[in-house]
Amino acid sequence: QVQLVESGGGLVQDGGSLRLTCAASASRFRINEAGWYRQAPGNQRDLVAKISTGDTTSYADSVKGRFTISRDSAKNTVYLQMNNLKPEDTGVYYCNAQIREQVGVNGWAEFGTWGQGTQVTVSS
Repeated sequence: QVQLVESGGGLVQDGGSLRLTCAASASRFRINEAGWYRQAPGNQRDLVAKISTGDTTSYADSVKGRFTISRDSAKNTVYLQMNNLKPEDTGVYYCNAQIREQVGVNGWAEFGTWGQGTQVTVSS
C-alpha cells in the first residue's frame, strides 16, 4: 500500500517555480520528520531538504536560498517550494518521511517510507 503520495512536478523554464507536495495517503498515517531527495537518471538519490518533527529545516548547498521545505500539520502534508529553478535541478524528486501510524485504539506504529517520485524538468 502507498503511504505517501507526491504531486506538483512538471516542466518549467529556467528561473521558474514549482511547488511539490507530499501527502499521507490516509489520516492514520501521520508524517513526522521528512525530507526531499533528487535523483537524475544514472545518478544517486541525494538529499535536497529536510524538516524535523519540530519543523527545523536544512538544505543542500545547491538549493539553499531557492528552495523551502515546510509542513501543514492540519493537512498532514509536506511541501517543497522551488524558486529560481535551474536546469541542474532536473530530476525525479522523492519524498521520504518517518510515519507514525494509528493502529486500532490507543495503539501506534512507526516506520520510514518513500513516495513514488515526481518528475521535475527545467529547460534552458
